Amino acid sequence: MELLFVALVVVGFAMLNSRNVKRTQKTIPLKTMPPDEQVHPASKPVAPPKVEAQPEPFDEPTSKPAPPETVLVGSAWVIDGDTIKIGSTQIRLFGVDAPELDHPYGKKAKWALHSLCKGQEVRAEVTDIDEYGRVVARCYLSDGRDLSAEMVRQGLALDWPKFSDGKYSDLEVEGVRKKLFLAAARQKGHMGVWKRFEENQKAGS
Repeated sequence: MELLFVALVVVGFAMLNSRNVKRTQKTIPLKTMPPDEQVHPASKPVAPPKVEAQPEPFDEPTSKPAPPETVLVGSAWVIDGDTIKIGSTQIRLFGVDAPELDHPYGKKAKWALHSLCKGQEVRAEVTDIDEYGRVVARCYLSDGRDLSAEMVRQGLALDWPKFSDGKYSDLEVEGVRKKLFLAAARQKGHMGVWKRFEENQKAGS
């Protein structure tokens, strides 16, 4: 009987204690964010993937092709009053302007240059390439004479200050710019003079 009594006391005490624990438990509400601050997981901003900067494409500078050689030496084939050929290379005489073949004094200028070069070895010291792809060079005869200077002295070419810095201007003969008026017009950019001349030539032919 004593054991049964003790067991009942223990069970009763346990039940009383269980009720007290339930009474002391409180429901603690979860802290929530205001509706305008709540962010659904699917709508969270996603940082864009990092893209490595691509190097800028390399642009090679636009430039004229380099002359094939610095110095050309050999017999010259005369094309017109300011242009020759050595081997396969066409060469423009440095710093001067002679008339075109179909312009007044054009053929005379060609044959004057031919006479200078005939039987001579010409040395062409390359300085540039012009807009037409021709090599530009200071050209000398075997005796040291400058072909550009010789053509200006003969009144069959003009100094071209834009390219020569006036190197041959003192060699120009009196009245040569009126005589070679089409070459003079080209230097000033007055190409309308050429057009009128060509139209007159066609009308008279």
